[in-house]
This record gives sequence, structure tokens and C-alpha cells, in this order.
Amino acid sequence: MTRILLCGANGKMGHVIRSCVSQRDDMEIVAGVDLNTAGTEFPIYASIDEVTETADVIIDFSNPALLDSLLAYAKRTHTPLVAATTGYSAEQTAAIKAASNDVAVFFTFNMSLGVNLLQSLAKQAARVLGGQFDIEIIEKHHNQKVDAPSGTAIMLAESINEALNTPYELVYDRHARREKRPVNEIGMHAVRGGTIVGEHEILFAGRDEQISLKHTATSKEVFAVGAVNAASFLAGCKPGLYTMQDLLRSTSDEEANA
Repeated sequence: MTRILLCGANGKMGHVIRSCVSQRDDMEIVAGVDLNTAGTEFPIYASIDEVTETADVIIDFSNPALLDSLLAYAKRTHTPLVAATTGYSAEQTAAIKAASNDVAVFFTFNMSLGVNLLQSLAKQAARVLGGQFDIEIIEKHHNQKVDAPSGTAIMLAESINEALNTPYELVYDRHARREKRPVNEIGMHAVRGGTIVGEHEILFAGRDEQISLKHTATSKEVFAVGAVNAASFLAGCKPGLYTMQDLLRSTSDEEANA
């Protein structure tokens, strides 16, 4: 039985995580952390430093402002961490990666299996089309999302750059540019409105043809399922930085050996 410490336990994603875990017989949430400590089936603490229960893994869907205390706790207690919160700065991302020297950390900008497949397809397309097609990334989210562009959009752009011989410039605003679009750039566009859960499209625009790769999430559950699967995979792992690609490889190996 994998024991989970859930940070952000009373938030929107926290409730979805709780629902996903309740449907499994190999995991349980032993404690939570949230400023709202309203009663539930497990104890919830206002601060992670107040937690007394022992967990096999932490799932964090809280707030970037809590990262320092979260990483300190994970390292101090040697508890693997699934860092699923969005909106981290470059400095915070670096801190997450540095913490993986001391404890197992699962970190990706998007917990959806489909988005990570989209990432792989985008890299493959960039290898074939780079230099011949203009590349634009359009992401859409609900009107409550505070960061733009999304971390997933940046992840996709960086993956495309990994596939190109010469990295392209990420361009976030063409308003002040009075010039033709150069080839060596990736346009980044953010749309915020309504209750859009998440949509990411990569457009490869060439001469007389266009290729579009697109992923649409219609429920937050896709991210919760990914985080719960990541927690099951990460529990017991040695220190290191793990991504969805490691989880996918592990699943493939298990199926091959079945």
C-alpha cells in the first residue's frame, strides 16, 4: 500500500486526486496539507512542518510559494515528491532539479499522458519540418490561470528546440515588431477565457500546406490520474529527477515482461 501525503488537499485538484485515489486499492492518503484544514477522512495540516504521519510519496498540487518548505521537508524526511503544481519560475524549476540530488523528484510541466505523447510527436515533426515550416504554439486555458504562456507550452517549445540543429527564438509578442516573420522563431500565444481546462496546439505552417498537432483536456481528471500514476511509480525510487518519459518506459517494460 502506497501512503500519500497530499499538499493542496482541499483545492480543486486536491479533491480530484482524492477521488482518483479512493478508486484504487493499492494507495491511500494518510495526511494532507492545506490552509483550509476542514475535516475529511484524513488529517489536514496548515503547514507541512506540522505533519506527523509517515508517507511513501508526496503529491503537490498547492502553490509555487510553498516550494521551499516542500523541498526542505522532502529532503529532510527522504520522501519522494511528485511536483505537479504549475507556474514555477525558472529559479524554482532549478531548485526542484537541484533537490533531486537528495531525493526522488517527479517533475513535468503537464501530468497528462496525451500531452507527453504530443511532446514526442512535436519533436519528430520538428526534425522533419524544421527550417521549411514556420512553427507557432497556441495554448488556451480558463480565465483563472495566472501564468502565461503555460508551462506546458514552454515545455513543448523547448522540446522542439531540442530536435532542431539551431534553437529557435521564442517570441511572445509581435506587437512591437514591424517586420516580416523570420524562420528561426517559435510564436507563443496564450488565450484565457471561460472554463477551458487546457488546450495546446502546435502549428507547422509551410508553403501551401499546414500540419497541426493538438491536445485538448476536457477534465482536470487527466492531470490527477497522471499524478497518481507518477506517485505509484516514484515511491521507493532512489534520488534523481524523473519525468513522464521514465513512467512510460517503466510501463512499457512491465507490459513486455508480462
